[in-house]
Amino acid sequence: MFELKIDDARYWKTCVDSIVSLIDEGSFSITKEGISLKAMDPSGISMVSFMMPNKAFSKYDIDKPATVGLNLDNLSKILASSRNSEQLVMKESGNKFSIEFIGPNSRRRYKLPIIDVKKDADKEPKVEFDALVEVKSDSLKEILKDATLLSTYVGFKTEKDSFMVVAKGDAGELEEEHMNNADVIKKIEVSKGSSATFNLDYLDRMISAAPANSSINLSIKTEEPIRVEYKIGEAVVIYYLAPYMES
Repeated sequence: MFELKIDDARYWKTCVDSIVSLIDEGSFSITKEGISLKAMDPSGISMVSFMMPNKAFSKYDIDKPATVGLNLDNLSKILASSRNSEQLVMKESGNKFSIEFIGPNSRRRYKLPIIDVKKDADKEPKVEFDALVEVKSDSLKEILKDATLLSTYVGFKTEKDSFMVVAKGDAGELEEEHMNNADVIKKIEVSKGSSATFNLDYLDRMISAAPANSSINLSIKTEEPIRVEYKIGEAVVIYYLAPYMES
């Protein structure tokens, strides 16, 4: 049995949105350290790894480790009904997952079935990346928006002091270069120049839940999966996306 409480229900909604952007069902692992989830998306080209430590909760009671499989799409829709100043309590209730919203003068409770979810690989890809680029979240969203004007794919290139974005399509080509500049790029660390191309739709979905005025870390290696990482409060979400290989 477990009982978890979050003082701001909408915070958990943002966390769940970072997962449901890629998968519509998954299993949360609930341990004394916190809640985690690892899953591949149905296409098998991307992976999400989510971890929220116990300190992010105002109450974190757990008798023993638990695994809770849920339809995340339904969970997200229920969480979207949260209102200002509402707290959230999540607990196991029989073979159901109970979600209770607690407002100043009201309570309402939903129960979702706990489902069996196909087991995915627990291990993240092992890649020795050649470049780390720390980008402001708002800026990266704008950069990808620029790329979508011309293509459904985007190329990232890193050199010693620069980060280049390339998009090509029938309508034209885009080359956008950013230097190590706190306005957009907070940090560039390159041990070796790198270049890889990725699906824009997947990247858009991955960063959609990144808070405004935060940072997103991009770890890149030529023709290897990209690693995308950011924080939502105390929670950490990491994605991997396989590169697009031209046939």
